[in-house]
Amino acid sequence: MKLYWKEKKKGFDLIVENDEGETFSVGGVRETKRGIEALAKTTGYDPGRAVKGLQSLEEGRTFVEQFEPWREFFPGELLELDSEIVTRDNE
Repeated sequence: MKLYWKEKKKGFDLIVENDEGETFSVGGVRETKRGIEALAKTTGYDPGRAVKGLQSLEEGRTFVEQFEPWREFFPGELLELDSEIVTRDNE
């Protein structure tokens, strides 16, 4: 399994990809008209895992990563975040 950031039109998605190439988004960062927003997905309700008004997309990625949301959806998997961001050109 792989864990990486994937570039999107207005931000990034944090993706877990299994050995068959299937992907699951566990978080994301978006640039909106109101600023930069970030979300670390969860199986329940936790408003503290979403934030608006960030200063940069990098700050948003750091916000999402601190929650390690992949552990909630893929317990027992030892995933290490790939340092390279997958660009939209590679889709």
